[in-house]
Amino acid sequence: MLFQTLLAVEAAEKGGLFDLDATLPLIAIQFLLLVAVLNSLFYEPVSRAIDSRSDYIRTTQAEAQERLDKAVSLTRQYEAEISQARLQAQQVIAEAEASAARIRSEKLAAVQAEIQQKLEAARLQVEREKQAALAELQQQVDVIAAQITQKLLSGAR
Repeated sequence: MLFQTLLAVEAAEKGGLFDLDATLPLIAIQFLLLVAVLNSLFYEPVSRAIDSRSDYIRTTQAEAQERLDKAVSLTRQYEAEISQARLQAQQVIAEAEASAARIRSEKLAAVQAEIQQKLEAARLQVEREKQAALAELQQQVDVIAAQITQKLLSGAR
């Protein structure tokens, strides 16, 4: 038994870590086959999925940027249209105010002319009534004067 143990130790010393026999190329071939299998079964599908996902993200981002640019341009266009509409509304309001002022002044002038005519008619009426009252008073004065004169003349007789 001792002999066998010595042979085993001697055999173990011969087949050290860097013993160049047929196992090293076999392990290298197995490693290369493992790398090839892993590459075809795992790395390529994963890298394809990552590439397709990044392409999808890029196209989605480009579409989002295009939509953002379009939204910004539409916003600017709508803001310009709103400001134009505000200017037009201000012009319409100014025209309406001017028209209302013109109509108001025309109606005021017409009312003032009508009042002036009525005042003139009333003044003329008052003047006629005054003249009529004066004429009547003059007649009454003439009658009274005639009566006084007649009384004075009859009393002086």
